[in-house]
Amino acid sequence: MTTQTTGDDLALAISAALEAGEMLRGFWSRRGELDVTAKRSGDFVTQADTEADSLLKTMLRGARPNDGWLGEESGETASGSRRWIVDPLDGTTNFLRGIPHWSVSIALEVDGTLTLGVVHDPIKQETFTAATGQGAHLNGVAIGHSQVEEFDRALVGTGFPFGQMAHIDDHAADASRILPHCAGIRRMGAASLDLAYLAAGRLDGFWERILQPWDIAAGLVLLREAGVLVEGWFTDERPEETGSVIAAAPGIFHTLASLLRGDEQA
Repeated sequence: MTTQTTGDDLALAISAALEAGEMLRGFWSRRGELDVTAKRSGDFVTQADTEADSLLKTMLRGARPNDGWLGEESGETASGSRRWIVDPLDGTTNFLRGIPHWSVSIALEVDGTLTLGVVHDPIKQETFTAATGQGAHLNGVAIGHSQVEEFDRALVGTGFPFGQMAHIDDHAADASRILPHCAGIRRMGAASLDLAYLAAGRLDGFWERILQPWDIAAGLVLLREAGVLVEGWFTDERPEETGSVIAAAPGIFHTLASLLRGDEQA
């Protein structure tokens, strides 16, 4: 029998994110002492990532032992119809360089549908939350998409690929199509926070190719509950399945999507 998302699930996710955030703030204060390893060029992992992941898994699966798990650092544990999708430290490079823009990201998926998202910024003490049918909130206050309707006023977020990623040229071409028409592009280094900022109206649009589920799961819930329009690279795709996402405030979504997809009508 399917267990649906409840208010207790959201409270649990928020509590776990806050506790992991406090742990990470401790590591942040002594980040120069951390051992750093690279999964691949430009993709780093530290004790802070792995210990925050362990704490989150203990809290979430400890309270919901029948739930599944997908974590960036600890992999997948299949179980039942519910699954937590977690990035314990999104923005590890920022974290290591002393750039105060990183987050804890937690989502809950029920029967293949994302139903809950929490993105917590421990440095700025901002907690973005959303659950299906309940709207999106920042520190308990309702948030929504921007009202920008002219694309030349739009500020668009993205995340550039790095190292030997095969789609670097594709993303560079995407940026070259967008830059002449918008007010600017921001690449801030933490996709979960980019999506949270879009949900809060701080950004007007966002795109990126081939992200991982833990990068975007919580943010997708925030976007949808904030009224942001969200599609995959093609209209018949779901970003949570392909990892590629185009999202924007309703007033500029068509222009952003058309430019990215090479529509001559844009």
